[in-house]
Amino acid sequence: MLVVVVGCAFAAGGSTLYLRSSFYTGVGQPVAQPVPFSHVHHVADVGLDCRYCHTGVETSAVAGIPSTEVCMTCHSQIFTNAPVLQPVRDSFASGVPIAWNRVNRVGDFVYFNHAIHVNNGVACVTCHGEVDHMPLMMRQNPMQMSWCLGCHRNPTPNLTPLDHVFDPEWKPSADIAALQSEIAAHQGINPATLTDCYVCHR
Repeated sequence: MLVVVVGCAFAAGGSTLYLRSSFYTGVGQPVAQPVPFSHVHHVADVGLDCRYCHTGVETSAVAGIPSTEVCMTCHSQIFTNAPVLQPVRDSFASGVPIAWNRVNRVGDFVYFNHAIHVNNGVACVTCHGEVDHMPLMMRQNPMQMSWCLGCHRNPTPNLTPLDHVFDPEWKPSADIAALQSEIAAHQGINPATLTDCYVCHR
């Protein structure tokens, strides 16, 4: 009987550790793409704002993936014959979108709205990490319920001034705690209601 109880305990503990591991969640593992898009080059080197490609991030639940036409705004002029960009040119010529592989995802039973977060001071780097240092995009955080709840229970330390939400290089000053409290008060962020089930499950 003791062996069964201990075995069940190990199985439960092992399953929990596995489900929280980077092997299962994909944290830190670059995701292969049809075109090896580099955020280092486009964000850090070129200086593109997140909103140039992810046009829905301020107004929609979905941030959006750029259409091939957005890519060709630049690449009809530069690197026009680069072999690595052949899938982009093919997509533009055929009208068939590039099938990008999703990097960050929450469960289908979860309602997540990008606009609500960024318009209340949650910076892109809070969830997606410093993408300007990622040659290949990878998941920075597990996007699991326990991780989300950590912020919803105490959102204030995760808030950023609204004019720096899209700046991956912004660093907080020494008086950031007071500023974050002001942001929370100004935006009407109430942690008491952020953990209600309906907030994420509808």
